[in-house]
Amino acid sequence: MQPTNNNKSLYARYYPLNKIGVMEIRQMYAVFQRYYQNTDVETFIKDLSRKSGVILVRTKKEKRLVGFSTLVSMDVNEPGLKGKGIFSGDTIIEKEYWGSRALQLCFFRYVLAQKLMSPHRPVFWFLISKGYKTFLLMANNFKHYYPNPEGRDSQLQGVVQTYCEQLFPGHYDQAREILDFGENAQCLRGDVAAISEELRLTHEKIRFFEIRNPTWTKGTELPCVGIIDYASAFGFVSKAVRSLFGGKTKAAKATGGVRALPGRSAA
Repeated sequence: MQPTNNNKSLYARYYPLNKIGVMEIRQMYAVFQRYYQNTDVETFIKDLSRKSGVILVRTKKEKRLVGFSTLVSMDVNEPGLKGKGIFSGDTIIEKEYWGSRALQLCFFRYVLAQKLMSPHRPVFWFLISKGYKTFLLMANNFKHYYPNPEGRDSQLQGVVQTYCEQLFPGHYDQAREILDFGENAQCLRGDVAAISEELRLTHEKIRFFEIRNPTWTKGTELPCVGIIDYASAFGFVSKAVRSLFGGKTKAAKATGGVRALPGRSAA
């Protein structure tokens, strides 16, 4: 089935973890295991229990759960960079709905609300990306982020290391600046986020992702951080609104219209 860009067919809503029931967890895992290898429900539930909340994506007509993104709120106490951090964990949306921005719009409403609650403190977005599409969501929508193909924002390197060591102790490879979960790590199924030779040659950011995470097909993840400001949040929402009326950005064309959220996602 071809991906659709019908943004009006889905809706997304954020729920605190204590509002998520057994039925929703089962539905989330059913979606998750279709796109990941080396999964098991016990690990999925254990990982979910450490999150603050979940964005659930459903079809408007049948109310069927077709995607989700888990979130964690945490403090950032790096010297000179004290603020609030939002980590995007497991994220997936069924392939039929790649191109919809419902999940992303809900996510950016959430982070904008966090920024409004902390107007004078920096707010950071943390993500770890198995595939290039996740990385592009940050690289195409944020002015300040790390790692950066232009070599900017190196002051954020320490923030990356700190949150990796806090959330994933023992798995951060400081020399390679990637997360390595070992031989049995969860990894994307082969056809989910393949990098073609054309993409590699014509898109600098995709090429950069592969250089920084050359073993991504084995489940290693590139940890990233971006600074959430009003310009980036409103800019993304503006792009999303334009897409509702049929507009399509160069980034969307480059990735085949796939718009998965960040984190350990199918992107």
